[in-house]
Amino acid sequence: MSRKKIHTLLLCSTLVCGYAQAEALTGTLKKIDQQNLITVGYRESNVPFSYKDDGDKVMGYSQEYSTKIVEAIKKRLNKENITVKFISITSPNRIPLLQNNVYDFECGSTTNNPERQKQVTFSDTIFIVGTKLLVKKGSGIKDFSDLNGKTVSTTGGTTSEILLNKMNSDKKMQMRIISAQEGGASAFHTLETGRASAFMMDDALLAGDRAKARKPSDWEIIGTAQSREAYGCMLRKDDPQFEKLVDDTIASAQTSGEAAKWYTRWFLQPVPPKNLNMDFAMSDDMKALFAHPNNQVL
Repeated sequence: MSRKKIHTLLLCSTLVCGYAQAEALTGTLKKIDQQNLITVGYRESNVPFSYKDDGDKVMGYSQEYSTKIVEAIKKRLNKENITVKFISITSPNRIPLLQNNVYDFECGSTTNNPERQKQVTFSDTIFIVGTKLLVKKGSGIKDFSDLNGKTVSTTGGTTSEILLNKMNSDKKMQMRIISAQEGGASAFHTLETGRASAFMMDDALLAGDRAKARKPSDWEIIGTAQSREAYGCMLRKDDPQFEKLVDDTIASAQTSGEAAKWYTRWFLQPVPPKNLNMDFAMSDDMKALFAHPNNQVL
């Protein structure tokens, strides 16, 4: 056999071997395949992103992505009978539970930022928000500069809590900040009962709380956004095979128009179980995202 033919055979063998190795299951997909189990993290009360209805069913805009990802996993593994398990997570525990393999991924309302990227990987963006204020109409509060000396609520373990504390320290605003913990009285309950004058959080989440109010028309979302933030699905670090599957699934939903239908369903129409309407129009940021999927930190 000629030296050229030997070289060609060796090259082909290497390519085949390399292809097989590239297709071998690794990371999360290997774990799921071996256990025949997909464990999905969800939030219990983040209407309309991720929450449970009265029948204990997990639903929401972000859950649409989770469901699509689960379908993609089953297709990739060629297994339709994989068990799907849901694990409730909160702002403080969502990262350690993911790192400790308690669940495999979550699509909720988790902001992609450089600090969190040191601990986890984020998928392509699924939603873009601005951090604003929810106040009672007629309160006299029009922007963050009106919060001097007032009591302001937020949710513990969030970027809003960090921003609010920094603002209070840097500008000597003498605010009293109440950081509500998930599982207890919500930050909006603190506002609604008069214990706080304003509630700072992502504007889309504020729309959800406003919709849940006894009288939604009494409340308004106001203020100059203190940050623009990108929500992504959260995955374990150093798992490129699973990351690609998730990103491809998200991009397909967004560019095909499917994600836009999800937006209409969850933000512009009454949602179960109480027929709440977020009345939250799609932003230019979201339109641009659906046209060009990405995972950029804002």
